[in-house]
Amino acid sequence: MSAIPVRRLTEEEYLEIEDHNSYKSEFHDGIMYPIQAPPGVLGMAGASLNHNQIKDNLAFELRARLQGGACRALSSDVKVRIDTTKTFNYPDVVVFCGPPVFPIKRRTDIISNPTLIIEVLSDSTEDYDRGGKFELYKTLPTLREYVLVSQSEVKAERFVRQPDDTWAVTDFTDPAGSLRFTSVSADIPMAAIYLYVEFPVTPPDRS
Repeated sequence: MSAIPVRRLTEEEYLEIEDHNSYKSEFHDGIMYPIQAPPGVLGMAGASLNHNQIKDNLAFELRARLQGGACRALSSDVKVRIDTTKTFNYPDVVVFCGPPVFPIKRRTDIISNPTLIIEVLSDSTEDYDRGGKFELYKTLPTLREYVLVSQSEVKAERFVRQPDDTWAVTDFTDPAGSLRFTSVSADIPMAAIYLYVEFPVTPPDRS
């Protein structure tokens, strides 16, 4: 018995469904992927308290440092469209500089010119954030910096685009230190990023 083929959605169909959904879904290759749902919806639970706290801390600190300048920081309610693959993602934090580029007419909730993207890692998304999603983000010509932030330990990984289009990585693990950005003029103390965050008693096994 042959498998029933999956019908892939158009961009327009995805956006129509997303506009009326009570939870968020990303979109790639014609398929919607729920990323945030109330408990019980499609078997998914909402983001953890640590995840949301770190995301909000980062957005707040970046907004304070960028206020009045050419760059703006937004949290996870804005979609980023990757034009080459017609992919839509919801970064945890996104910074764009200069006027926003709206790739779809009459849609001001979607941009395609991020300068900096930050993702807060979770067990269910870490592999994708490091792998497939990063590969998609790399195709954005305006993206200069990509940062992954752990929610289970004090750690941030900063990837910076080099002139030859490679990416240089720097780890930030000093609780008394700061996360230094290169694409925007901002340093954020690690203590501010992890304010109110309670870590697991035992760090995750990375072996």
